[in-house]
Formats: sequence, structure tokens, C-alpha cells
Amino acid sequence: MKYSFIAAAVAASLTLSACSKPESTSQTAEKPTAQTATASAEIGSFGVDLSARDESVKPGDDFFMYASGTWYKNYELPADKTRFGAFNALADRSEEQVKQIIDDIMASSELTAEEQLVHDFYTAYMDTDNINAKGISPITPTLKEIENLSSTQDLTRFFGESWINGSTSPIYGGLWYNRLDPNEYQLSIGVGGLGLPDRDYYLSDSERFVNIRAAYLAHIAQMLEFAGEENPQQKAETILALETKIAEIQWPREKRRDRDLTLNQIARSKLSDTYANFDWDVWLDAQGFKAPELNISQPEPVQDVIEIINDTPLDAWKTYLSYHTITNNASMLSDDIYLANFDFYGKTLNGQQEPRPRWKRALSAMSGTTSLGFAIGKTYVNRFFPESSKTQMAELVENLRAALGERIDNLDWMGEETKVNAKAKLAAFNPKIGYPDEWISYEGLEISDSDLIGNVRNIDKFFRNKQIEDELKPTDRQRWGMTPQQVNAYYNSSFNEIVFPAAILQPPFFDPNADPAVNYGAIGAVIGHEMGHGFDDQGSKSDAMGIQQNWWSDEDRAAFEQKADMLAAQYSAYEPIEGNFVNGRNSLGENIGDVGGLAMAYHAYKLSLNGKEAPIIDGLTGDQRFFLAWAQVWKEKRTEQSMLNQLRAGTHSPGRFRALAPRNHDAWYEAFNVQPGDELYLAPEERVRIW
Repeated sequence: MKYSFIAAAVAASLTLSACSKPESTSQTAEKPTAQTATASAEIGSFGVDLSARDESVKPGDDFFMYASGTWYKNYELPADKTRFGAFNALADRSEEQVKQIIDDIMASSELTAEEQLVHDFYTAYMDTDNINAKGISPITPTLKEIENLSSTQDLTRFFGESWINGSTSPIYGGLWYNRLDPNEYQLSIGVGGLGLPDRDYYLSDSERFVNIRAAYLAHIAQMLEFAGEENPQQKAETILALETKIAEIQWPREKRRDRDLTLNQIARSKLSDTYANFDWDVWLDAQGFKAPELNISQPEPVQDVIEIINDTPLDAWKTYLSYHTITNNASMLSDDIYLANFDFYGKTLNGQQEPRPRWKRALSAMSGTTSLGFAIGKTYVNRFFPESSKTQMAELVENLRAALGERIDNLDWMGEETKVNAKAKLAAFNPKIGYPDEWISYEGLEISDSDLIGNVRNIDKFFRNKQIEDELKPTDRQRWGMTPQQVNAYYNSSFNEIVFPAAILQPPFFDPNADPAVNYGAIGAVIGHEMGHGFDDQGSKSDAMGIQQNWWSDEDRAAFEQKADMLAAQYSAYEPIEGNFVNGRNSLGENIGDVGGLAMAYHAYKLSLNGKEAPIIDGLTGDQRFFLAWAQVWKEKRTEQSMLNQLRAGTHSPGRFRALAPRNHDAWYEAFNVQPGDELYLAPEERVRIW
């Protein structure tokens, strides 16, 4: 969950201030033990949807279909979705809850200052008559600015201002943490600027990708026509050729996630010496950051892209910037522009047949961490997150911490010195549950009820100014990288923290009245997953204080890498689409999180039983309920285009393969009588046991 859970990690940054807490409820927290009542579980009789199973499938042949096959066969994907599963169902629930909040705000005549911001932003987003009447005019000033670029220096400045002009840049920068001193912020610089999801979309010669590139050309030409560009087809070919050059010099995704390779700190004063022929002062001034020291996440690609910038005619860059300005802002422009953009990015790339309803798009636009998400989040936790859930969740976290501590003690592949360091890191884990203790202040932000793009620009400036204000201050460890209403979770290695927003603490992940086996198999394994990120192939490169440094003996690290290689090979054998496999190396951190998190959660579940046998419920043992809960968390149905996008551009394995993580756990074999000859059977020595 890690990177996609934080959104764009390098670019994510927010500042928290003020203070508010949700109202208490009368509900009493109850420790999850075998005696917990299950009568009022929201799903089924004890927390699992048994009707979703396909009992004609042997668990050992396809555990995903056994757990969710009947649902999978009968569920029809709505036209406005590219994927649907447990996460999406809960996200829909959270969305409906937020809509209740918005509806109340829209109906009220007495609003707080923050509620007024939400009211006016939503009003501007939903005013389609006004938006359609404006057409492309809201971005005309930016398009004219591009047209007037007359030098490489002008171009460099425009690249640096891409954060505010709604365009793009082949060189990007974002404020994150200094990995060698997490008490400091640091600007990280890398290479971006592609319109397709990943470099493979440009470089693969398979028919599938050839067809996508042809559709992309037609899409670019169509978008340029909205701006009245001459020779749009020829210019589209110029843009595709330029982006292909950028794709060629970018590192593959599995290389980009290697923290040893992406840690390259350099003083700002030395930038021009090492990365010559680019006016860094102009670019950094446009970014707004003082940045005495920076990190270059992709050294060779940055050098190569500077060469591309200088060797490419200015007119080609102007065409490139014009297209990206139109497509990046299309969701805020008139319906004809939006729908043309959706036709490619929604239908062609992801198989989505219809746009989401406009109110849902409005909520998405205003619910992020660098938008009005925390203003909405305050009300969300007051209405929908009982304090008892936070208490019970905190207990679950501590149970998982204790379980992992015992597991570290019993590792047969890790030496004592490394175990001491591992347990120090575990002890230092900081769990954040539900909502921040301090809330962002929106004082000074101006929002209009009739200028959507102006509102987005004002919000971008507001948060950028906060970043600039705080850039040279000590890092704020109270900050959250997700809003309370977001259905997700993440691990932040720099702060050694695990974060669980309120919205994920609902069924099917967490239900105070569900069978403990279900809560441990669902939210317990999610907790374990996030803890596991602190000990995956990359998170394990940071110590208890969040400092990137080696705390392993050479022998222990080699043993760990051997196990990680086995897991990468295991997942790389999965073939969701003919000729397109899971990238076991790129998804390795997530897969370690799944396999390790499941082991931690199972261990914690057993500890919670206090030596007693779990009861049989609806004919299922506690172990069977535990693993079924895990599998149903990852039930999903998705379009083939969305699956391809996930395989090439995502860091997570598709859900149906995440559901198969139990094949690495002995207890699963015993629970479902999985035997040699079953499709998922792994010999004991082939089962990957890391944590």
C-alpha cells in the first residue's frame, strides 16, 4: 500500500496547525478476543460474505475464486468504473458520507469560514453552464504564455512554474524529507513529463501498445484542435516522438524504487557543475524553494533529459506544453474538452465506459491533502468515526506489534545483533489512527463560487506558500499524508510511522462486532502490511529514527535478499493478461508487506485466543475465517485495460493475486487441506517466510 497509498510521495507535503478532536460517543471499546459478540456483524453472520464463495473451486487451486468466485461471476462492473472490489465499495461508502456533509453545507445559511470555502468550491465545480460558456478560455492566458516563449531560459522558467500553470515538465521537483536527517525537508528532483502511464507504453512493440500509441496520437491532435493549433496531426507526432525520447532515458520502475540508487544528495551551489547546461537558478526560483541542498533521484536520466531539452527545437517544446496544458486542465474545462480527454484516458487506457457523476468528481477534486480535504475531514470524523473504533484499533496495533516482536525473536535466518536493531525499529513505530491531532488552518485561502480553475490555482499557491514557509524549519511529524475520509493506509519510512485514516476502519476491513478472526484477517493484516513496509526490501534500509542507513549484518542482509528474490520470482509467474505478467520486482515491497503482514496478523490472532480454541461458526474454523477475510479484502473485478495499467505502472500486484499470499503460510494448507498436486501448492521449502 505504501507508495500508491501516499499518492505521489516525493511531491506530497502539507502543514498542520490548529487543533480539533471528534466528539465522543457512548459506544464502549471492546478488546478483540474470541469471546467478542458477532450477532451484529455488518457483513454476514460474523463478518465474511459466505455467499460470495464458489465452493466448486478447490481452495488450493484458486483461493481467490474459492473465496469470491460467485460474486466475481455475477458482478457487473458499472460503466463509470474500471475496477471494483472491497476497497472501492468502502470508498463509495465514504463518498456517500462526504456527500451528506456537502449537502448539509449547501443547504445551510450559517457556515463557518471553512465550510464557506467548501460551499463555494463545490458551487463553482457544479456550475456546468458557466464552465461550458467559458470553453477553453480559462487556460488561454497560459497558452499565450507558451506561444510567447522565445528562449531556453523562458522555457526553463515555464518548466519550473508547471506546479502552478497546470502544464508539465520533463524535470520535476517536490519537497520531501531528507533521508539522512528526517528532521529536515529536502527538495527531490527527478524526470517525468510523459502523457502515457509508463515508459513501456512508448517502447513496447507489441500490438497492444502499438494500438495505444496510435490512439494517443489521435487524442493529442484532437486536444490541440481545441486551441486552434494548425497541423495538429503533425504536431501530435512531434509530441509523441519527444515523449518517446524521454521514456527511453527514464529508469524502469523497479530501478526507480531502489533507495540506494535514488539517494544522491548535492548542494544547490554544485548543481550546475554536475548537471551542466541547465539554468538551475531560474528553474529553482520558479519553484519557489530556497533549497540549500537537494536530492537527485535519477542522476543519469536528469543529465540525459537536460541534453534532450537543449537538443529539441523550442517550437517542439511549445507544442508539447500546449497539449499538456489542455489535457491536464480538461477536467475543469467545458464538457466537450473534458469528454474528449475522457475518451482516451478513461475509455482507451482504462476501459471506463462513462464518466463518474459530476458530484463525485467534485468531491475528488476537493478531498485531497493539498485541497479542502481536512476541512471536510473534521466533520467526517465527528459524524462517522466513533472514538471507540480508534481505541480498539490502537489495541489491534499493539497486538500486532507484540506478535511481530515475537516473530523477530524466533527468526532462524537473522542474527542476534540485527534482531536487536529490528526490535528497536519496531518499538519506535508511531501509529496514527483515524485523524490528525492538529488540523490545517485555511486562513488566507480565497475561493470563488464562479471560477473553478482560479480556485484550483489559489489552492495550489496556498499550499506551495506553506511549503516554502516551512522548508527550512524542522519537519512536522504531526502531519498526515492522507485525509480521514480516504480509504487507504501508508507507512512513512522517514518518520517510521504507520497511518490509518478513519474511513478504512469500517467493514469489511474493521467491524467492532465481527468475529475476531475476521478483524485480524482483514484490518489486522493491513496493519501488519504497513508494519511490514518498515522491513521490506526498501523500508528496511532505514533505521528506527527513519535515517537511511544499514543496520544489518552482511550475512543477515544476504539471507533476507535470498528470500526476497524467491518472492519476486513467485509473483513474476502470475500472468493476468496473456503475455503480460506481474512485475515481481517492482511489486516486491507490497508483496513482502502482504506475506509478512498476514503472518503477523495470524500470530496476533492466535495470541488473542489466550490458548483457547476458536469456535466453529457456520461450519468454519477460526483459521478458515481468518484467511477468507483476507481473500475477500482483495476481491476485485476490473477492465483488462485497467489491469494492464496496473501491471505496467502500479506498485501493487492485482487483487486476485494478493489474495493468494496465504500459499506461503503453513496454517493455510492445514485449514483448507491443500495438498501436492493442487495448483497453488508450494513445497515447504518454496514457501517464503520472511517476517
